[in-house]
Order: sequence, then C-alpha cells, then structure tokens
Amino acid sequence: MCTVIVRTGAPLTLMGVRDELADRPWEGPGEHWPEYPGVVGGRDLKAGGTWLAVDPAAGRAAALLNGRGTAAPDNVRVSRGDLPLKALAEGGLPDVDLAAYDPFHLLLADVSGARLWSWDGVRQAALTLPDGVSVIVNTGLDSGDPRVQAQRPRFTATTDWWPLTDGPHSSAPGALILRHELPDGRLYASLSVTMVTLSADAVTTEFRDLTSRIGSQA
Repeated sequence: MCTVIVRTGAPLTLMGVRDELADRPWEGPGEHWPEYPGVVGGRDLKAGGTWLAVDPAAGRAAALLNGRGTAAPDNVRVSRGDLPLKALAEGGLPDVDLAAYDPFHLLLADVSGARLWSWDGVRQAALTLPDGVSVIVNTGLDSGDPRVQAQRPRFTATTDWWPLTDGPHSSAPGALILRHELPDGRLYASLSVTMVTLSADAVTTEFRDLTSRIGSQA
C-alpha cells in the first residue's frame, strides 16, 4: 500500500490505493486466512499477508504501508503482511518483535477513530489521526510529499471519493493512480483501490481492480 486516505467522523471512511510491482501475484478480497475467521482482505500470494483487511464483526479495518528507515537483518526478517491481520485480532499494535520487520506504518480504524503506528527500524511512534481528512504515504502522515500536497485538498473538498480515482495511470508528481517503468524493465503501478466505510450500523467494503487500466504512461 502506498496511499491511505482517512476521513474521521460518522461514518469513518478509509480508502487505500495499493502500488506494487505489476508482476507480483495477488488476489482480491476474500476470507483467505482460516486462523482469522471472518476477516476479509486482499492477499499477497508471494508472502501470504495483506495490505488492507476488514473485520466486519469487530467493526475494524487495518491498512499497512511500507515505511522508510533501517531494514531488518536478513536472518530475522519476516513479512510485514501479517501486521494488519494481527492488529485486527488484537485491537492495537500487535505484540510482536518489531526488530524482525522492515519499516512500516500500520493503521487501525473503527467507528471511534483511527490510530497510526510507525516503525523506522529503530524507533516506534504512535498517534491518533486528527479530525477531518488525513493522507498517509510511505513517508508518514500528512507530510510534504507531493502526493499528500496534491491529494489532500481534493479529498477534503468532496465526500464522493470514487471519481477521484478515475483517469489514466500517471507518472506525474502527486498523482494518486501512478505508473512507473523501472530501469530493469519491470512495471510499478497502482493495482487496486479499496474503500471501507465504518459506522455503528454497518461495515461496507468496495474494491476495484485497476490492472486493466494500467495501459501506457500518461
């Protein structure tokens, strides 16, 4: 996941845009983890975890972004994809050895608000998202990142978020739906968008696969 937008309030709305190598195998939302019954999310088929998942019974959603900092040692490193699943089950930052994980940002949301934990490989920090619209990227919450600067005003100005994901993939600074051809010939792009709405009465999830839209670079 590379961009998560959250609007607090009633209902709480969370949108996650997943950017990844186009040839990395994955599958769309489902109940893929028997050890976490009822949890629904997309699954990364290489490591088995998820970038965003929802527990409708608990009224919770969790999202994971790669962070910046010091990588975990090769001999102890484990996939970060289990963190959203554990956060949903435990209702907070999972009780794990953070030193085994590469840097990350982990978001957990319910009807009361959203909490963000960040790990840079050395230090762990936590904060509660403020009222209104927040944009989280790989560099953190509402930073000076061009994507945050470009997208936060757009998402603040409307409650109808899906049209903001329309249009071609782009390599432009600040683009929400991106596409980059890497020097080695591989393609890195926005592959899917998930939107979750959490209210006291219901949890709704909408998912869109963007792979058919990647096309050529704009």
